[in-house]
Amino acid sequence: MAIAFETYKPPLDELISLREAASYSGYTTNHLRLLISRGDLWAKKIDSFWVTTEKAIQHYMDNKSNYGRPKKNP
Repeated sequence: MAIAFETYKPPLDELISLREAASYSGYTTNHLRLLISRGDLWAKKIDSFWVTTEKAIQHYMDNKSNYGRPKKNP
């Protein structure tokens, strides 16, 4: 199911910190901030803290392109 992130307003109990998001996704918090700044990952800044949802991370992971060099076959 596609998420219309322009109008996405998750319940407060679904919000997670970027540290939790990094643990969930395997990405670093710095990489998550990069994705947010590029508009690739939905997040909301509350005071000085960024929050996102597991649903937003999963949506990014399911729809990301495989950029970069292909891995070498052994």
